[in-house]
Amino acid sequence: MKIGIDKIGFYAPHLYLDMTKLAETRNVDPDKFTIGIGQEKMAVPPMTQDAVTLAANAALKILDEADKQAIDFVIFGTETGVDSSKSAAVYVHELLGLNPYARAIEVKQACYGATAGIQMAKGHIAMNPESKVLVLGSDIARYGLSTPGEATQGAGAAALLISADPHIMALEDESVYFTADVMDFWRPVYSDEAFADGKLSNEQYIAFFSEIWSRYKEKSGLDLKDFEAITFHLPYTKMGKKALKPVLEEADANIQERLKTNYQVSTGYNRIIGNVYTGSLYLSLLSLLEQQNDLEAGSRIGMFSYGSGAVGEFFTGILQDGFREHLQVKQHHDMFTSRKEVTVPEYEAIFEEKLPTDGSTIKLDINNDPAAICLGGISDDKRQYVNKLQ
Repeated sequence: MKIGIDKIGFYAPHLYLDMTKLAETRNVDPDKFTIGIGQEKMAVPPMTQDAVTLAANAALKILDEADKQAIDFVIFGTETGVDSSKSAAVYVHELLGLNPYARAIEVKQACYGATAGIQMAKGHIAMNPESKVLVLGSDIARYGLSTPGEATQGAGAAALLISADPHIMALEDESVYFTADVMDFWRPVYSDEAFADGKLSNEQYIAFFSEIWSRYKEKSGLDLKDFEAITFHLPYTKMGKKALKPVLEEADANIQERLKTNYQVSTGYNRIIGNVYTGSLYLSLLSLLEQQNDLEAGSRIGMFSYGSGAVGEFFTGILQDGFREHLQVKQHHDMFTSRKEVTVPEYEAIFEEKLPTDGSTIKLDINNDPAAICLGGISDDKRQYVNKLQ
């Protein structure tokens, strides 16, 4: 039985910041942002969007009524959840009107959470072939104004419907995963901004990929020639390139060129969104599938997932016949191109806005947010979510 990605969607806030303008304001050479780390735009979330609403909006666009009734498991990967007890999946389950006879959980391991969710989904469907699982990767990356990590912020959510006999990609069983206790990135419970050792994180990301790739070749008997493309978790778009470059020496020039070309295509969406943590790998995959016209059914795609702290995994999928018919190319294009640019002062003002943490009531103006699902405010210490379509 084939199990894999039946549908995939992405949602980003309707606001963005131009990275060249941020660089100029910070007295930094713009090439450091646009070439050095490979980022052109940064998604900026308004107060009316959080991890829950981003995920719900991503899923809303891909699910039909039959899906909503078949889904009996919602797995929400995030490192910017909104509650230390109640899972973000429960909120999304209600906002989307899903089948009540379902499980709903939240998974945390930095940027690896959605990948863990996909692996759990495969096991669930193997035992329940008629079921469908909604896996969500939704985050808001925050490091602080004028910090070293500021240029790698972003916001967005990926939604993946996992099922038997998938229309887009069948996930293969062979994978390799690796864990080591590394303090390269973390966010204590008392902070809404992350801490990072950038140099160490880069080193560990590359080391994890090298270790896992070597082990994968031993286990699977496959090598670079067997892959049409390899996609990566991308905290910034140059990161995956740094990990891929050393192993390219294993292949001939034609294979190297193919993998480098497809890697560049896979970074397209990430360049204009920024870091979305748990959804980053799947935004990269989406960018490849929707923008590379040469991909054919039967192609094997490699995927490297990395969550600081640290857990990494390399796994693979095979593109299915007619996969293009099940992508949301126009919808995503329209979303990206309809976004509104904010100035650096406007971005800074939005960044500094915070929800109350003292039990105060707040009502947010959702009229300026075009999203179907928004955060309407807080009352009695409860977030008030609004689905404008209900």
